[in-house]
Amino acid sequence: MTRVKTDRRDAERLARLLRLGELVAVRVPEAHEEAARDLVRAREDTRGELMRARHRLSKLLLRHGLVYDASAWTLAHDAWLRRQRFASRPLALAFDESYAAMLQTKTRRDALDRAIVELAAEPPFAETVGRLCCLRGVSTLTALALTVELGDWTRFRPQSLGPFLGLTPSEDSTGERRRLGGITKTGNTHARRLLVEAAWHQRRPLRASATLEKRRQGQPAAVRTRADQSAHRLHQRWQALERRGKRRTVVAVAVARELAGHCWALATME
Repeated sequence: MTRVKTDRRDAERLARLLRLGELVAVRVPEAHEEAARDLVRAREDTRGELMRARHRLSKLLLRHGLVYDASAWTLAHDAWLRRQRFASRPLALAFDESYAAMLQTKTRRDALDRAIVELAAEPPFAETVGRLCCLRGVSTLTALALTVELGDWTRFRPQSLGPFLGLTPSEDSTGERRRLGGITKTGNTHARRLLVEAAWHQRRPLRASATLEKRRQGQPAAVRTRADQSAHRLHQRWQALERRGKRRTVVAVAVARELAGHCWALATME
């Protein structure tokens, strides 16, 4: 009798979680989805390697009092790097090695970027990626990465994406005391980082942008209208949280959580 009651309680709890959208249906990805995800993750690894290579090069110069005052890693900065000369032969060799490693890694990253753009324009990714790119802050890379990392968007509900990606606050509550902590950071780290990066673009009001307009070319008017509504809503959300005195890092995470729902809405539009 006790076993029957336990099974019944478990079944009721499972049904409640499904209604709340806190559980996500398990789906085995297709071979082409796995291949696309491997490509996106290879680009992510290369991005990290490039960042570390740049740090090593800049710290090498910093140790010898060489600091570039303007924006780093631009064409002007690269020209400044090429002009550096050192009296010490070992130091010159160390600089040449660090600079060459940085250039090689950048070349690899750029090649992966081109491959990702080409893949995003092919079926079955083209339609979903094209819709997501209408959102401000969501580039082709971000759109394809979210698509291949999350898989079938229809298996989610908007309210389930936050917990699935670890964007919801952790909780330590006992009795009547309720204490919220930092976000859980469970789920897909790569997708979570991309959403937070895209959320920072929502700080400023929506303005005309040649880059955004280029990404929106060929998209239906309904998709473009929904994307504009999302941009206004997310900007208002950012402003409201800042007026409440929230730190910008906290605001970015909260907006990223809501942005995930807007991505779902566009990806699943009929």
